[in-house]
Amino acid sequence: MNRYQFVLRPGWSAALLLGCTGLLLPVHAQTPFPAKQRVAAPEVRIEGARAAPAQVNSPRAERDRATAPQASRPSATPASAARPESAGQRFAAKEQIATDAQIERARHAAAQSQRVSVVVARAPTQPLPATALAAPAAPAAASERASPMQAERLGLRVADDPLELDSGVALLVDANTGEILLGKNDTVVLPIASITKLMTAIIVVDARQDLNEVLTISQADVDRLRGSGSRLPVGAELTRGQALHLALMSSENRAAHALARHFPGGVQQFVRQMNRKAVELGMHDTHFADPTGLSGGNRSSARDLAMLTAASSHRTLVRELSVSPQYQLALGPRTITYRNSNMLVRNGDWEINLQKTGFIREAGRTLVMQADVSGRSLILVLLGASGSQARATDAERLRRWVLRSLFSSGPLPADAVSASERERSGLRQPS
Repeated sequence: MNRYQFVLRPGWSAALLLGCTGLLLPVHAQTPFPAKQRVAAPEVRIEGARAAPAQVNSPRAERDRATAPQASRPSATPASAARPESAGQRFAAKEQIATDAQIERARHAAAQSQRVSVVVARAPTQPLPATALAAPAAPAAASERASPMQAERLGLRVADDPLELDSGVALLVDANTGEILLGKNDTVVLPIASITKLMTAIIVVDARQDLNEVLTISQADVDRLRGSGSRLPVGAELTRGQALHLALMSSENRAAHALARHFPGGVQQFVRQMNRKAVELGMHDTHFADPTGLSGGNRSSARDLAMLTAASSHRTLVRELSVSPQYQLALGPRTITYRNSNMLVRNGDWEINLQKTGFIREAGRTLVMQADVSGRSLILVLLGASGSQARATDAERLRRWVLRSLFSSGPLPADAVSASERERSGLRQPS
């Protein structure tokens, strides 16, 4: 007879079975994204003002589900059952570029970084304290300047994807249906830099403030967080409409800050309105800390930024000013010429209806656009690119991927093939 015998009482058996089941749950939780995903429900288009938060697998939503009592957790419903396949879809509904393990590691790292920041971890429906909206102290400013790009620190830029994108985060969405066509780390929350100015513009436009009112640049508008320069000297006078134009087109920080400073209640009230608007749009992974994007506390996910891009494109003034190639501002005896910060605006291959670029050290190069590609309205989001040229190259690769998908059953149009591919094709032709 075996010397070691184990007798399990009925109560212990149930406990052991429950414990083994719990060990298996994390494995099943890492299943790939469903085939069909949307940034917003089809009936509300991509604006997503009433999109259900459960449709976005955000770090915050996952933490809430993990900490909620068992009885209060909603029953799991497959996303594919809630959203039937659309007939005649010519795109791959979702191309999983990064592996699930890489995305899970990035989510975990992002969640850990959020827990140390009270501002980021706070639920967006709760009122924000005044201290969360105040300018950071000097030690925090020095820390932000020394921070590396977060997309690189989280390992997002080393994902092996077939498009070889430099950006750590990428998202391509059908602007009419809200369907995600391509995503790479699109739920990770990162600093967004001057993409922030799109929300700044929305607040100004929706408040219907007088665009002809003259604003004066003051010392309060000078960047003391990063020490960035500006072509608008202290004492310069320009209208609110001109300040809005410069903030959107050339990402002028002093102009954006002056817009918030001349808002009823000042900068703090303006930032509160930005966060309230984010909640209204369904941007549950987003927090704004200042109106310019200079603060690393301006954070969002690519899916939230797709909603912001769509909402901005429905404001005619915001849309038109953002794609202006250049603007001349008369300041006393001299005239300053500003050019668009997005080099793709001057590229004849693109039909861009709205755009915004951004850069701070933590965010890397960022970009959102709403553009028409072969008659199809698309929203593009790129975060964590290493440089301006790399960011533009990523956008071009995504555009060619779209064109290849559209014309997969026939000859490719000329703009779907890169110059290097045309050169290689020419070398293969018989002489």
